[in-house]
Amino acid sequence: MSAPATYELKGSVATITMDDGKVNAMSLPMLSALNASLDRASADRAVVVLAGRPGLFSAGFDLKTLGAGGPDAQKMVTAGFELAYRMLSFPTPIVVACSGHAIAMGVFLVLAADYRIGADGPFKIGANEVAIGITMPHFGIEICRQRLAPAHFNRAVIFSEMYSPAEAVPAGFLDRVVPAAELQSEAQKFAATVSKLNMTAQTASKLRLRDQTLKAIRAAIDADGGMLASAN
Repeated sequence: MSAPATYELKGSVATITMDDGKVNAMSLPMLSALNASLDRASADRAVVVLAGRPGLFSAGFDLKTLGAGGPDAQKMVTAGFELAYRMLSFPTPIVVACSGHAIAMGVFLVLAADYRIGADGPFKIGANEVAIGITMPHFGIEICRQRLAPAHFNRAVIFSEMYSPAEAVPAGFLDRVVPAAELQSEAQKFAATVSKLNMTAQTASKLRLRDQTLKAIRAAIDADGGMLASAN
């Protein structure tokens, strides 16, 4: 079985592509592969482009593991939240090339990136936790709060509203939308441009900007971890 995420370095840009052959579920193997790829990007001091397969970025956590509960489900959920936290504080910029549907934990990773470019098309972008009977975790609320426009924050969290790529821009899920055929080239172009920034200043500015957000998300992860532990 091939790795669910691959890593390719060209110049100063590292491209991490998720493709598990299905829905790019945030399973334990996928999360492990993404963290390993970020380790490589950090060592290479590369700007990251995080992409999905055509038509699909990620549909969220592995529902089979989540439904079974127990230690593996707790480990998977915590690892997903920790990955988003890592992305928010990563030492180089992370550009998401949202190639299609981005739902639940998938859209939380989009919200954790520094810049988000989406492919135009009949895709759904949003957090569907309430729609499938899950009370939105503290983490989900905080990751949405730090990027979504106030009017859409409530709609996205408590009504599980789904957005098209074009609608996702004013809502705050994406920064811009391009034709699907241009997604990769536009993401690579933007990544190459920001790679010319002074990375010491960029990282320090990002951490200063997100200081309160990172504290709130750390507290949320801790709170959710305690709730998961008591449920198992």
